[in-house]
Amino acid sequence: MAYTEWGRPDNPRVLICVHGLSRNGRDFDVLAAALSGDYRVICPDIAGRGDSDWLADKSAYAVPSYVPHLLSLIARLDVERVDWLGTSMGGLIGMALAAMPGNPIRRLILNDVGPVLSAAALSRIGDYVGRAPHFVALEEAERYLRGVCPGFGPLSDAQWRQLTLSSLRPEGNGWRMHYDPAIGDAMRAQPLKTDMLLWPMYDAITAPTLVLRGVDSDLLSHATAEAMSRRGPCARHVEIAATGHAPMLMDPAQIGIVREFLVG
Repeated sequence: MAYTEWGRPDNPRVLICVHGLSRNGRDFDVLAAALSGDYRVICPDIAGRGDSDWLADKSAYAVPSYVPHLLSLIARLDVERVDWLGTSMGGLIGMALAAMPGNPIRRLILNDVGPVLSAAALSRIGDYVGRAPHFVALEEAERYLRGVCPGFGPLSDAQWRQLTLSSLRPEGNGWRMHYDPAIGDAMRAQPLKTDMLLWPMYDAITAPTLVLRGVDSDLLSHATAEAMSRRGPCARHVEIAATGHAPMLMDPAQIGIVREFLVG
């Protein structure tokens, strides 16, 4: 497992930022830089993404496999407690960890994900993950990313280019997306007929929790986010305007929401 580290390595306050299904740890470069004065920020590439190894057993691309990977990472960091920020899949991993007895999570931020996963949204994501073409030009790759990820919100041209560059790996005379295409196959192998309900796991969480939701999100509904504020850890619920799935936390206002919850 590869990871990017920000801030002082001796800082006992550690924040782990975990990306979504087809993304990687460089999504958090702006946020990590902003918080590096308060935290040692760790941004891993989950197996099959970014600079981490691809799994030989493609069926293992699933949250139950990632939980022990992240526990091993926390042990490597040699800390007792961590704060956790997870976008989409990264939030599911965080929920699974935070629901375990004796878990190391002090504060939890769930970015556009919760205990009810929309089957329709997962089908939409499954339609494109792992099926990206070979790109000859960076402009072509950026148009593709903007097309499949409109929910990232009103990003600047520079931010879209930054996300595009971190999403690619060189291949031949061009680029491919920087993940194992088999993660899409693993997702499509067991399509959901109905929404996935994970309330027992969420209700077991005791850490203070913040839920961020893009107002146009198709993965996390407003009703689910509201219910999350009334049960389990009774999460604080904040909606991000002009954004769907999922807020990229590159905007100063969004970073301010995260900072206020973590450090006050």
